[in-house]
Amino acid sequence: MQVSTMSGPFSVFKYLKMVRGLNLIIVGLTQYFTAIFLLHKGFTWELLSDEKFFLLVLSTVVITSAGYLINDYYDVKIDYVNRPDRVMVGKSLKRRWIIIGHTALNFLGIGIGFYVSPIIGMINFMAAFLLWLYSNQLKRLPFIGNLTIAILTGTTLFLVGQYFREREYLVLCYAIFAGFITLIREIIKDMEDLKGDERFGCKTLPIVFGIAQTKKIIYVISLVFCIVVFLLMISVNIVLPITLSVVMIFLIFELLKADKVKDYHRLSTFCKVIMLMGIISMVWI
Repeated sequence: MQVSTMSGPFSVFKYLKMVRGLNLIIVGLTQYFTAIFLLHKGFTWELLSDEKFFLLVLSTVVITSAGYLINDYYDVKIDYVNRPDRVMVGKSLKRRWIIIGHTALNFLGIGIGFYVSPIIGMINFMAAFLLWLYSNQLKRLPFIGNLTIAILTGTTLFLVGQYFREREYLVLCYAIFAGFITLIREIIKDMEDLKGDERFGCKTLPIVFGIAQTKKIIYVISLVFCIVVFLLMISVNIVLPITLSVVMIFLIFELLKADKVKDYHRLSTFCKVIMLMGIISMVWI
């Protein structure tokens, strides 16, 4: 295989694409949104100049980027089937540099976490380990890999509550929301990636149970999701759980009709939109 060398701004762009630069920005902004709106810290100089909170956000972004690197490293063969236009491992970026980058980013993220506090450091360590384990093994197992990513997504919000120790109930509500919608999206992504996953021996839900049964699993998770959010948020803001229920009904209706890869890709993107709507809703809490 022909391998290109890394040099110049083009290589930087390739690297940012590989670590999902836009997703990393969203992760960081979500943590700041949580502090500004959900915890009512406001867009103040006190928050903006809070060095340790900035470092907490930075460590989250760094560990997340390391997770993207190792995921692409292990999934290169599958990605050649599912997303051949996005493959960069072994082409634009040499495999050994992926491992070096992943290791360096994890050490940096964990080290920053311990500088902020021992608890944050331990959470970062566990997150880094789970992201590696997910890419190496868990994502090829039914449901366990999906649940792992869901928990880690919720943890990004939990870290903010752990740092400030304020309005922890609200932070927990949003962490649960983020976890559930991520779980649904990850299962839909497995439906989208069925062809490549099956070829390389993965045992995801769609492969083990089939598309029809996997859809039923998503329906059940969505129902539980709406009930849990309704019970948690009814005393805080009744509009949010009602709005979520309407949005989820639309998602289920679209999932019922979906039968092509492009349909599942569209639904996966819609889950991202739901997540974004949830983040924006913090403004009214």
